[in-house]
Amino acid sequence: MPVNIRNVLICDAVDNACVVLLKNNGINVGYKLKLPVEELCKEVKNYDAVIVRSDTKITAQVLEAGKGSLKAIGRAGAGVDNIDVAAATKNNVIVLNTPGGNSISACELTCILIGNLARPVVHAAQSMKEGRWDRKLYTGNELYGKTLAILGLGRIGREVGLRMKAWGMRVIGYDPILSKEEALAVGIEKMSLDDLWPLADFITVHTPLIPATKNLISSETLSKCKKGVKIINVARGGIINEQAILEALETGQCDGAAFDVYTEEPPKSDLLKKLISHPKIVPTPHLGASTSEAQVRVAVEVAEQFIALTGKSKTYTTYLGVINREVLAHYQ
Repeated sequence: MPVNIRNVLICDAVDNACVVLLKNNGINVGYKLKLPVEELCKEVKNYDAVIVRSDTKITAQVLEAGKGSLKAIGRAGAGVDNIDVAAATKNNVIVLNTPGGNSISACELTCILIGNLARPVVHAAQSMKEGRWDRKLYTGNELYGKTLAILGLGRIGREVGLRMKAWGMRVIGYDPILSKEEALAVGIEKMSLDDLWPLADFITVHTPLIPATKNLISSETLSKCKKGVKIINVARGGIINEQAILEALETGQCDGAAFDVYTEEPPKSDLLKKLISHPKIVPTPHLGASTSEAQVRVAVEVAEQFIALTGKSKTYTTYLGVINREVLAHYQ
């Protein structure tokens, strides 16, 4: 099933390991970052494939412009919400991602943020830098014996569960696909959302942003939780309703939240500015995959899959990140 990929356009900054690997396998690489949509539409006609991270949006307009030439889009990362997958499928363009490339990095950031919500290190450090000595103000809680609820038990969710169990937490979770037995094998008690809400001291989300997960945590679901629940989002902005969290922080229903992702990035709205500046929030600027290890891993994985699609390599033969596998039949 060879796909003729000879020229690849890289639209967002990726590690040079991606460029080197593609070139070593006979694929030409164009490196043009932050192209306005009009220029991207002109450029895409000259390439067989495109690599993006999260900055560049591959819209129906871009895909239409690439009709007849564009065969594949690679996302160096997990989420593909910046790619119009339906339009790509309609135009027989393969969409693939690197789902495992940043799993450990996103998992570790989640665990660090859980720890920061239990022991307010960030705010305590800032107070020290400002010349204060606020020992009583920053009294925290132990994680030992607390219950962590994980919504989404994919790679990242399961890795978080493994690590937080080592801290002595009870780990419960929800996933529509993973069986109870598979969850239990990694020490996670799978249960329904209705059963999960009132038990959780901490809730972390690890799902894609799809219609079924938008506003998964809302005013309604927060009202079912323990008073003082703490919320973490290192997945996608929009899974948690930001207005609902702000209101719950004001009432004390939520006693702390850590956000790495937002519905608007960078945040500009008054709502997000108010949320980020709230004293009970630990905000970070979408750092989930921002480790040197993850950057190399996702760059290499996307290149490996493009090479595999050409069918010319005996070393690289799999493309497990393909999202719309039905398009592969077009190239057979």
